[in-house]
Amino acid sequence: MRMGRALLAVVVASVLAAGALAPAASARPVPAAGPAQAASPAPASSSYRSIPPLTDDQGRALTLRGWNVEDKANRGEDALSAITERHFRDLRANGFNFARLLIFWDDLEPRRGQYSERYLRKIDRILDWARKHRVHVLIDAHQDVFGPAFGHRGIPEWATRTDGLPFTPNPDDWFSEYFEPAVQRAFTHLYEDPDLQRAQAAMWQLLAQRFGGHPAVIGYDLINEPMGELREGEDLPTAARRIEAQHLTPMYNRLARAVRAKDRDTWIFVEPTPIVGEGVPTGLGRIEDRRAVYAPHFYDTAMEAGADYDPDAGWIEAYEAAVTVYPARHRMPVVVGEWGPLNNSLPNMGRFYREAVDSLNRYSSGWAGYVWCYGGGYCAVDERGRFRTNKERTATPYAPAVAGTVRSETYDAGARTYRLAYRASARPGVTELSLPQSAKGWRVAVSGPARVFGRTGPGTRPLVLAWPGSQVVVTVREAGPYG
Repeated sequence: MRMGRALLAVVVASVLAAGALAPAASARPVPAAGPAQAASPAPASSSYRSIPPLTDDQGRALTLRGWNVEDKANRGEDALSAITERHFRDLRANGFNFARLLIFWDDLEPRRGQYSERYLRKIDRILDWARKHRVHVLIDAHQDVFGPAFGHRGIPEWATRTDGLPFTPNPDDWFSEYFEPAVQRAFTHLYEDPDLQRAQAAMWQLLAQRFGGHPAVIGYDLINEPMGELREGEDLPTAARRIEAQHLTPMYNRLARAVRAKDRDTWIFVEPTPIVGEGVPTGLGRIEDRRAVYAPHFYDTAMEAGADYDPDAGWIEAYEAAVTVYPARHRMPVVVGEWGPLNNSLPNMGRFYREAVDSLNRYSSGWAGYVWCYGGGYCAVDERGRFRTNKERTATPYAPAVAGTVRSETYDAGARTYRLAYRASARPGVTELSLPQSAKGWRVAVSGPARVFGRTGPGTRPLVLAWPGSQVVVTVREAGPYG
């Protein structure tokens, strides 16, 4: 069955008029109608088939690919000043559609009950930049080692209670500070003290009321990398599962109810403890919200300490097997909120990026690398905006929105070829493609009753419109010797 040009034009015009390609459309979710399909060839696993996709208000399956955006250096009047429009312009130019925006409760509410309007306006401005450049934003209530009481950022000092327990800084291994008695006790008080529970809920209600209607906002990440207090004789995996079950699950349900009083639609992202990075299944219980997303982080302890990737260690396989159990059981979409090694130019890191991206795309609806900044260290790009070694491997063609059920999705890095097979939905809808920078350009072809609209240059989003219910295969090839 062939689709006439006139009908195609009418349908495209109507979908565009409905705002299908605006961030606002993708930010309003609906319950998933069916299971997600693997993003690339994967081992046979019922877990993958049971994990639903992230969806928009048209029921399209969404894919988020991008980076964290942050300003940890500045606070007070200078807070968020390191984030500029360039971040979002460059993300979009490289084909990314997602930014996890780090915000800090200590900047938002420096004194109890007194919220900073200046800080809120700065968030507004950042969200406006994101909307202009068609980037979805996840607002992340970030904390590192609890907050400023311990020399970091996150939960305000007025909300930090330690019962006089000791804290010894360790600047050479800041993550070890999570295991200091004072830090662990502060988490316990945050989870258990009724007045701190109310304060945290009020903070999220303010954010939801202020930004819930912004077209760029796709979700709220309720707390970054939550930790807790270990009991005497308790090993770390056991402690993590207990903290997730007894503290994080009720906290997330409590905060979800608070958010829903102000915003009924925006996705809510929940994280396990960072211990899942060791291949430990989470102990989180059910989140009583049908718009909840599981948002683990993907870090290896050895690589964080500076080691090269060891393909024989099986870390990626172990992580993938462990991290998919919970969202499959509770039928939650997955978006990995942080990932990426510090020393990206070591000999095996090219293989790591290839295998990591393949793994992430198998079971998740998206990911945010750490971090989109201009310089060294973890930065994705250098001062001139050029990808640092191996990080260009994160920029590939993909489909930000699929109007149908994905049957398979693959990318061959050697041939620079992307292939998407899907069954078009029963009602007309537009599938979007995203193309990264390429000196050679890209060629897009479709098989089946479908047509491609729009430009195919880098940073663009060609559109595919298919006959309802039809089987479609989209192939994107880099031009030149590959095409």
